Amino acid sequence: MKRLLDLSIASAVLVLLALPLAIVAVAVRVTLGRPVLFRQRRPGLRGEPFELLKFRTMVDLTDARGHALSDAERLTAFGRFLRATSLDELPELLNVIRGDMSLVGPRPLLMQYLDRYTAEQARRHEVRPGVTGWAQVNGRNAISWEERFALDVWYVDHRSLWLDLKILALTAATVLRRDGVNQPGHATMPEYMGPRP
Repeated sequence: MKRLLDLSIASAVLVLLALPLAIVAVAVRVTLGRPVLFRQRRPGLRGEPFELLKFRTMVDLTDARGHALSDAERLTAFGRFLRATSLDELPELLNVIRGDMSLVGPRPLLMQYLDRYTAEQARRHEVRPGVTGWAQVNGRNAISWEERFALDVWYVDHRSLWLDLKILALTAATVLRRDGVNQPGHATMPEYMGPRP
């Protein structure tokens, strides 16, 4: 049922939002240049890597030594708008259709985090990652990593079709209010370095 729900909703949303998606793609191309899509390997079900798709929100800026500047420095005003409205996440619907992701589940983070999780935190990979999740409607990026992972594992243990529908409804309200987009001083959240001592 979950896979059927994912395919039905993701396909319908892509068709309904085809024109807005095209407009955003053109705007990204004009304001940020190529590539329009940001592609990055992320851990999926059981930690297996897949290629995540998002609209690009940052420019390629480096310091005098050729090192990339911080995310906060490379994030443009248009990019902040895309992130605040979650429009940058819409290409992930293609990941849902391909089976890499689900509409609801723990958000896919970075590959380098895999070795930093505790055994309990790593349980977030027992399900497919999601476009949205329980942590996203309970604080999003404004909560600590520990709180976020606890919410992810709670979802793994309590997942159901009805919970997914509830999360999808709550996500719409969260996006409209633009709650928890980032932590102060960060484009989203600081890097996760592992459990606190």
